Amino acid sequence: MKAVIFNQYGSANVLEYREIDRPKIKPDELLVKISATSVNPVDWKMRQGSLQLISGYNFPKKIGADLSGVVVEVGEKVTGFQPGDEVYTSLNPVSGGACAQYAAVPASITAPKPSTMTHEEAAAVPIAGLTALQSLFDLGQIRPGQKVLINGASGGVGTYAVQIAKVMETEVTGVCSSANLERVKQLGADIVIDYTQVDFTQQGTQYDIILDAVGKQTFYNCEKVLKPDGIYISTLPTPENILASAQTWLLPGKSAKLVLAQPNRRDLDALRDWIEAGKIQSVIDRVFPLSDIIEAHSYSETGRAVGKIVCVVESD
Repeated sequence: MKAVIFNQYGSANVLEYREIDRPKIKPDELLVKISATSVNPVDWKMRQGSLQLISGYNFPKKIGADLSGVVVEVGEKVTGFQPGDEVYTSLNPVSGGACAQYAAVPASITAPKPSTMTHEEAAAVPIAGLTALQSLFDLGQIRPGQKVLINGASGGVGTYAVQIAKVMETEVTGVCSSANLERVKQLGADIVIDYTQVDFTQQGTQYDIILDAVGKQTFYNCEKVLKPDGIYISTLPTPENILASAQTWLLPGKSAKLVLAQPNRRDLDALRDWIEAGKIQSVIDRVFPLSDIIEAHSYSETGRAVGKIVCVVESD
């Protein structure tokens, strides 16, 4: 099968699209023929070597986490799935494998694909959607009537976070650039702040939850605009954010938390239910053929994508 691999850490140019062996599944896994995948910042940070303490130095390495596709083989211990089922999920970004024609996927973290979405739209959801959902629910304990601010509201995580926060009947403030104000309003944000004109950390409004979906702020910058028991959540584990999380762990009052999305069937089912009910949609900036993975990574690294970047996997 064709897959994207790399033999050393570096720029997008280290990525190779070439023939490798098709994976063999374990008894608790599914073999999925992948129709589409997406690019997440964690993918190119892994490729650059930023995560090499976790990913190690054994090459070649596979890449890619999000996938949407069709089950072609079912492990002997798997129930609830059969060949022909359309599914979506996210693999471990460190081990990768979604930028390929086939992947072996644990059945326990796989869910039926939203029936109202194409494979391209569904492949955009898992990491970004799960990050948004788990930030707001598991870490933020979101409740109706709260004030929620999403920093980076036009990005991959941010576009889903705005929509999920509206599903939960909160007052949503989205922070983005002037070019994306209208898009974020269309997603349901009640208030939109242009960060090139206004610094939300210097405004008078206080929030129950601040989700920094782009890692551009810190807990210490946001502390004064959090309510007395407000929660700051970041997608970026910087030393400063790790320290803030540790310092506020056991103390009452304002807290800092870090999110690392974990794929699970319950949350993928919840996202699918909202999608099929018309409450959440994928925002896709560009679609590339998987053979153009170098261009897809390079574009993601600019930080200018609105929503997600998707790659379509070509068949043989």
